[in-house]
Amino acid sequence: MATVDETSATVDLPYPHIVKEEGKPARLASTPRIKVSHLVTEHLNWGWSPEEMCRQHPVLKLSEAYAAMAYYFDHQEEIAAEIEADDLAAEDAMHQGASSPLRLRLLAQRGR
Repeated sequence: MATVDETSATVDLPYPHIVKEEGKPARLASTPRIKVSHLVTEHLNWGWSPEEMCRQHPVLKLSEAYAAMAYYFDHQEEIAAEIEADDLAAEDAMHQGASSPLRLRLLAQRGR
C-alpha cells in the first residue's frame, strides 16, 4: 500500500521483489545476498542492462533486475552512499590484509 508524506508530498511506493529494512541495504527478497547496490554497480561500471544482469546471474529474474533498477532511480542518494561505503570497506580490508599474519607467512615462504 502506498503512503504519502504530507511534508514533502512524496509517495512511498512498495517495490516488488525488493526488501528494505531500517538500517540495512535494499536487497532482493528471493535472494537476500544480492543487494540492489551490487546490481547498480554492475549497471554503472559495465553498462549491464537488466537482461545482461540475468545472463550473468542465472538465479536473477528479469522482473527482479528491473525492480532493483527502479528502486535505484527512486533512491539514488541512498544507493550511492551504500556503494561508497562498500568501496571504503573493501579498501580497508585490502589494507588490513596487507599485514595479516597469513600473508606475511606466505610472502616469507615465497622468499626462501
